[in-house]
Amino acid sequence: MRIISGPLSMFGAKVEIAAHEKGIDFELVMAPFDPQRGYEPKHPDVLRINPKRQVPVLIDGTLEIFDSTQIFEYLEDLQPDTPLWPADARVRAMARQLEHTSDEIYFPHIIRLMGLEAMPDDPAARAAREGASQCYRYMERVIGNREFLAGSYSYADIAFYMAQLFGARKGAPMTAQTPNLLAWRERMTARPAVRKVAGAMAAYLVSIGYPVPDFLQGLVR
Repeated sequence: MRIISGPLSMFGAKVEIAAHEKGIDFELVMAPFDPQRGYEPKHPDVLRINPKRQVPVLIDGTLEIFDSTQIFEYLEDLQPDTPLWPADARVRAMARQLEHTSDEIYFPHIIRLMGLEAMPDDPAARAAREGASQCYRYMERVIGNREFLAGSYSYADIAFYMAQLFGARKGAPMTAQTPNLLAWRERMTARPAVRKVAGAMAAYLVSIGYPVPDFLQGLVR
């Protein structure tokens, strides 16, 4: 199995963490990244497999798939003995919705902040931060006193952890207003699979002179 990711790919990191959590052996291929040009030129296998021209891409024999959520589903079917979706149908549906919320409701606010880091008072930046804050307040209500977002550890936790990491990078961090989420983040950061992937991303940020969120400082060697 090969996973094509990128050193600053939130969606690729999701897949890497999930594969590590499941104990699946894979070859990690990092698409070249340049701070000025991004992922241009694109990796040829990414261009061939994904019409959206984005990582992650998974290749397993003759199977070639893209999209982090679709890859989650394949990994779950491939290694069901280490489940990352809850067993109960209702709870599983909630976990899937939370993963979707992370990717499609929360993360677009962070995308809007990209390029506005030096202009925090820009109306678009203010609106994006408020949108992110609303999502934090929602997730704070969801988790309550539970250990993880859907009760048991799931793909929803992996997705939101990586998304909020980028929120912290782009000027929309979680704050003391969501203490349950902050405690959840500490538990997530302590997981070996998360430390492996987030630590590599933090080290890469240091290598190109980019700031590292405070909660990842301990992972930088």
